[in-house]
Amino acid sequence: MEIQSVSTSNFKLWSELELQEFPNKFVIKSMESPDQGFSISRLDGNIIKLDGDEGSGSSSKVSTIYGVAGTIRLLAGTHLLVITSRKEVGTYLGFPVFRVTSMKFLSCNEASRFLTSQEIKDEAYFMTLLKIVESTPGLYYSYATDITLNLQRRFKLSEGWMSRPVWKQADPRFVWNRNILEELMENKLDGFIIPLLQGNILKPQLSLPLCTGEIKLKNSPAVITLISRRCTRRLGTRMWRRGANLEGDTANFIETEQMLEFGGYISSFLQVRGSIPLLWEQIVDLSYKPRLNIINHEQTSKVVECHFNDLLQRYGECVAVDLTDKHGDEGLLSMAYASEMQKLPNVRYVSFDFHHSCGNSNFDHLHLLYDQISEDFEKQGYFLVDPERKIVAEQGGIIRSNCIDCLDRTNVTQSYLAQKSLEIQLQRIGALSPSESISTFSQDFENFKTLWAEQGDEISLEYSGTHALKGDLVRYGKQTMTGLIKDGMSSLSRYYLNNFQDGVKQDAIDLISGHYTVNRNGPSPFQFNGFDSISYLPVASALVIGGLTVTSITLNQAGRNAQNFLSSVVCAGLTAGLMAVIKSNGRQFCSRPRLCGLF
Repeated sequence: MEIQSVSTSNFKLWSELELQEFPNKFVIKSMESPDQGFSISRLDGNIIKLDGDEGSGSSSKVSTIYGVAGTIRLLAGTHLLVITSRKEVGTYLGFPVFRVTSMKFLSCNEASRFLTSQEIKDEAYFMTLLKIVESTPGLYYSYATDITLNLQRRFKLSEGWMSRPVWKQADPRFVWNRNILEELMENKLDGFIIPLLQGNILKPQLSLPLCTGEIKLKNSPAVITLISRRCTRRLGTRMWRRGANLEGDTANFIETEQMLEFGGYISSFLQVRGSIPLLWEQIVDLSYKPRLNIINHEQTSKVVECHFNDLLQRYGECVAVDLTDKHGDEGLLSMAYASEMQKLPNVRYVSFDFHHSCGNSNFDHLHLLYDQISEDFEKQGYFLVDPERKIVAEQGGIIRSNCIDCLDRTNVTQSYLAQKSLEIQLQRIGALSPSESISTFSQDFENFKTLWAEQGDEISLEYSGTHALKGDLVRYGKQTMTGLIKDGMSSLSRYYLNNFQDGVKQDAIDLISGHYTVNRNGPSPFQFNGFDSISYLPVASALVIGGLTVTSITLNQAGRNAQNFLSSVVCAGLTAGLMAVIKSNGRQFCSRPRLCGLF
């Protein structure tokens, strides 16, 4: 089957822009074609295409920016998000790819003087959220092509698709800034509309929201590229976005593509991960591991069905691999999942207790899982294009993996399956003999494992705020002492972030992704009700520390007389009581989102 070449494109975005700041407006023009541009009013955020000399005159400041990511309206006006610095990180199918290294909101909010006192407080919080948005990690883009479509979909596009504006080529599921592009789309500013993909990159010199590594098999170079595309439909942080919503969209849903280029051949292998598609929650409460709560809802079966129908339509046959424990809270969740999957005859469900089978060091025991799914896995196949750009093979299905977070155990499992697929592909195109595997070439195998381990770290940073756990299992096939220490520190960091920062971060994500829309006519979402965790937590912490300190001092003096001993007992009792009150009201002292509910 003949296909359109992926190396040509007729549409290109403006790559360098001049930002002019006037007292009443911002003007953004292409440096390559100065007649192409637009202005945005600093009073009301109104966007107007440049016409004639509109961008001329004396501006107070002129600077270079590298893209416009979108606009968002708050209480006092519009804010324009621009890319202020970037870094070229490689190429994707011959097209340069960039990583966003800094962004900035330009405020068009001169109407702020008309706000009420409550609106001023609300706007200040919204502005805090925009600051968080500016530091969003893992955003990538290309001026010359779309990077949200996997290779198989890309090769099967209709003739002329690549000549469309880049934002029209993109898969909206994976466009991080889709919600804030609306006004630019309405004003037909196609040359300025940059779809941003949140994904991963392993090394600064490598390509894409992806990672690229070169290995040499029998002295012939083979380039392996990992691309991870994060879905925006249920975007959020680790503890505040679990499970599915009523539409069947799951938290931490990521499409990972492993591409191989060797001897003119190009191949692709897809996997997906996503939270267990039930309605469930795990609300932080100061405990190290909060309880899981399965929400009984009449729509649960429909939610699961919607989720898998979407996968079947997009990817073909689906095997759902559940890596959760079979005891405790995880076991209850796994049982509920298995029960729902019995109602879906067209999806195969495989339960594999990763911790029981592999523990902390037996990475090779994943062959027990592979033995269960190998027939379906090999039948699903991979996508392959020969040097003449003809489709030789297509991937006819997908493996969907999950644990609880869809981070650590999931990444170890996906890397194992990716290795299996890579070896099958290399054997088919003659790079390996049927008796050889990539592990035969020790240095190449180390590069491959490092690629996957670092990819897991980047995905984990975006969702949990820390590096992935169990990275040693991917890198070395076993747990090391250094890895144990690193995992311990990451676990403590996750505890702190989950309990004391992620609530506000979730608000920022909900605001920029459009799950919450600012409405000046509605009630304030920040009005005081019950405990205010930001105000009470420092006070409570200070009281506990003070109580422990006083108790320690009085204990040292307790032997002198009965009065000091009694003081020690009273202080210890008060401190213990205060700690018990804080623990029993743990949820109230944790950072929690205020803009949107869990589903």
